[in-house]
This record gives sequence, structure tokens and C-alpha cells, in this order.
Amino acid sequence: MVQPFRYLPPALVIESLTLTQVLASAATVKLLLLAETERDKALAQPEFAGVAAQIALGQKAPYRLADRGGLQLVIFLAPDFTRDHKLYKQVRGWLASLAGLNVETLALHLAGFDDARRAELAELVLSTLLAANVALPHHKQQADTPVRHQAITISPACALDLTRILAEAEGNGLARHLAVLPASDLTPQHYRALARDLARKEGWQWQEFDETELTRLGAGAFLAVARGSDDHQAAIVKLSYRPANPERRLALVGKGICHDSGGYNLKVGGSMYGMHLDMGGSAVALGTLLAISRAKLPLEVHCWLAIAENHIGPKAYRPGEVVTAINGTTIEVVDTDAEGRMVLADALAMAAQDEPDLLIDYATLTGACKRALGSRYSGAFTNRPEWLGDLISLGQHSGERVWPFPLDEDYDDNIESEWADLLQCAPGASPDHIDAARFLSRFVPATTPWLHLDLSGFRNKGGNGVVSSEVTGFGVRLTLDLLASPLR
Repeated sequence: MVQPFRYLPPALVIESLTLTQVLASAATVKLLLLAETERDKALAQPEFAGVAAQIALGQKAPYRLADRGGLQLVIFLAPDFTRDHKLYKQVRGWLASLAGLNVETLALHLAGFDDARRAELAELVLSTLLAANVALPHHKQQADTPVRHQAITISPACALDLTRILAEAEGNGLARHLAVLPASDLTPQHYRALARDLARKEGWQWQEFDETELTRLGAGAFLAVARGSDDHQAAIVKLSYRPANPERRLALVGKGICHDSGGYNLKVGGSMYGMHLDMGGSAVALGTLLAISRAKLPLEVHCWLAIAENHIGPKAYRPGEVVTAINGTTIEVVDTDAEGRMVLADALAMAAQDEPDLLIDYATLTGACKRALGSRYSGAFTNRPEWLGDLISLGQHSGERVWPFPLDEDYDDNIESEWADLLQCAPGASPDHIDAARFLSRFVPATTPWLHLDLSGFRNKGGNGVVSSEVTGFGVRLTLDLLASPLR
């Protein structure tokens, strides 16, 4: 049985409190972020004598003080701080000191910053606190209890969109929850049922294209992968959020391979371990849909989940086959372990039929991208090259860094087929992350603005951005930042 995702956010309150009032409060933890310009003034106060001693002893922030209410964490930061990966890592480190503590109430106080900087820093810290507040599923008889905040007070007053912050945290939490579920729990059948139940709960429209319907539609690329399971659990699921008077139409497409054996090109050397995470792209698409819906953004959103498994068996697809995708493109199969681009091909073509103003796909697609970037960044490809600089900036701002790769047409030389319209992938060595993006571009009209994210940053030891867990849910926060930007 799939463990349900339950998100219980703490109460968030913004108050106009002074530092003295915060220190006198009964909050279990008081997280005090003070500008460096306030250091001398603060250290001159008797309450911070312990901080001065810790600094003299060469200790690093956060400085810890006990009071009658519980614990104080004191941190000094430059008032003109740079919002980059170093700051995100710092914040994750500061809050790691709360691990294992029963923190029912937390007071976050920021002093010495101008209004804009105070709001920016408060949002970053609050988002990190909320990410740590998500309990991920497990099958342990005993497990560590995650940090649980019942109430968080932010002071002094600053301009924060609490609805958006909470929605983003919930969407990212859902993405991480789904991704860590083992393949024995999140089968395609269970995943489909979960999507249907979530749609019913959230008031989304739900449509499912099972293998019978996909056969009728001619989705041969997806079905080639699905037939190895021989259990008819695979499907492409469409979930739609339709608010009144939407400003734009958005399509989200996610690779949902619940387990990837590699098929006849069997994964070896332990590389099959962890392949239940190969549905991470679909988890990000679904989490992003939830965040948009909860934030009540004025966007019509259609979310497409390509849900299947890549198994080996007498009916599994084989290298050398030629299959026909839903848009009529014929594909010569080269490597059955390049299944992600196959299921995405038909899902992208179907999503494009709605003529979205923006189409984004998410996939843990290629080892080549991870070899190129490691797991701290994800790869970005777009048919709108004028976006590339902005995408880098949005990644830095959101804490989910992306690096663009080329999508030039001459890379098509790598996937030219003698027998079909294109090769599934290049035989032998090649820049496979670029080849995969060029392959997928055949299923997106040039008139449709398109962003492809190869999620090499979906799993990173130590976390990424505001998320401290190894499975990061990379993409939800980036997408919400992108949607709030003037990028068109």
C-alpha cells in the first residue's frame, strides 16, 4: 500500500516585534539573524555575552545560547549578502543544528537589513524550515523523528507571500515523498490510483490513456517500453487545473518510470539500484501542479505523467526494432535503456496538441548530463535561446541551479537513421544529453516555447537549495520562480 502524503504546515505569523520582545517570548527556539552592522551593538548587551565568548574561542555560527524559553541561535550576516549557492548551503547548515530537537514554536527575527533584504532572507530561511518539516516515508521499525514546527513567528514585519511559500513547500514535499517510495510500493498501477485520488481531492480534471487507448492513438514509442512489463499497468495520465480567467496555458510533462532495469540493455555493476527514482521527473511535474493549484496562480495547467516500468522479458522491445510514435515519427531503437525519451516522445506530442504557451518537461533522463554537471546542477535545454541567461539567473535565485546546453540542429547528425526518421540514440560514445534533447525536439512544434530539464540535481548528498534531504525534488521551486518572472 502506498504511504499517503500528508502535509501539516506550521502556523505562520508575521509580527512587528523588537529584538527585546523576541528574547522575552516563550518560543522554544529563537533564530536571530543580525546584520554584521549590528554585531558590536548586540555583543555589548549582557544577553549576548555568551556569543562574544564563543566568537573569542573561534567558534563558527550559529552561536548557541540557552534561555528560560529554550534555545537561541545567533547568526551575523553581511547586510548586502549575495543570494547564491553558498548562502543556501549556509542556511541549510544553520538549521541542521535543530535536527533531533522538539521545536514546537520558533521565532525568526531579522535585524539590521533593509526591507527588501529582510524579506528575501526571511523567505529563504522560512522555505528551508518548511522543507525540513516534511516527513519522508520509510519502512523502518524505528526512525529518527524529523523536526516538527507547530508555529513560526517572523519579525519584524516584512512583505512575504505566505500562500506561495507554503504551496511551494507542499509541492516540493510531494515530489520528494513520491520519489523515495520503493518500487514495491509505487507501481504504475498504484501511481495511477494516487494521481486519480489527488485529482479528486484537489478538484482537477483527470484523464487516463491506458495501453488500449494508446494503441488506438498510435503511441508506439511509449508502448514499446510498456510492453516489457506485460501487465497492462502503464498509462499516460493527464491532470488539469483550470482556474477562472487564466492568463496563460502551461503544460508540464514528466517521465514516470517507476523502475528501470534497462530492458535487454540490462543495467549492470549495481547501476540498477536506485532506479525506483527514475520517476522523479513525473513527481516534480505533479508537485509543481499541486504548488500552482494551492497558490491559486492564474494559469491553466495540464500535467502529463508518462507512467510505466522498463522491464525485460519475451515481449520487451529490442535494439533494432522500428516503432512509430503518435505524431507519425518512426524511431529505430538502439538501446532499450534509453527508455525515458521514448515515453516522453508520445507524452510531449500529446501535450503539444493543447497548444500551450509554455511546455516544460522534467526527467531524470541521461547519465551524460550527470557526468557533465555532477548532481549540484541540472541541465537545461530550450528552443528559445534568448532565455538562456535568464534561466541561469533564475536557477541561482531559486537555489536550483541549471546550466544550459546547446540544442543546435547539426547535432541531428548523431541520430540520423538509415531505416527510420531518427535513431533513438547514437550508437557508441556521444553527448547523449544533447542527443536526447534533439530527439525530444522532434515531438515539440517549433512554435511552442519549450524547456527541457535533465534532472541531474534530483538527488544530491547534502541537499540542494532549501532542501537538505538527498532526494531534492529539484524543479518545483525553479518553476515557480520562472512563472513569476517576465520570461515569455
